[in-house]
Amino acid sequence: MPRLLALYQYLTPEDEPLGLDEAAERLAAFHAMKDSGVFVGYLSDKPSDKLICSCALAVIPNLTRSGRPYGLVENVITHPDHRGAGYGGRILSHAVGHAWQHDCYKVMLLTGSKRPQTHAFYQRAGFEASKTGYQIRRIAPRPE
Repeated sequence: MPRLLALYQYLTPEDEPLGLDEAAERLAAFHAMKDSGVFVGYLSDKPSDKLICSCALAVIPNLTRSGRPYGLVENVITHPDHRGAGYGGRILSHAVGHAWQHDCYKVMLLTGSKRPQTHAFYQRAGFEASKTGYQIRRIAPRPE
């Protein structure tokens, strides 16, 4: 948990990090959502190695599309020292594969980034900018 919280600081450095107990409670609540998960990637198969990427997938029940759920990806992050090496794409691909295994009919995500390289990353991962997104926020978006 400490390594995941440290990685998230690169995603939202302006946020005050969660304490370990609160983070563990939030993660347990997330995992209580059927078929959802937080996926993490290490430099090797040993969990003691450096955590370099992560993304979260919420699998959401649905009453349309013959009752098939949909996936929502959030908090996609790769450690700055390892960007451009394909790790983020692999963790995102793993999350999408998980969604397909759990019969999701689509996986979607939003990005607030205006950076062309961020959009290119999601397009290389198979996502397309085919819908219009709207949101209402309680806290300001993170700065670019």
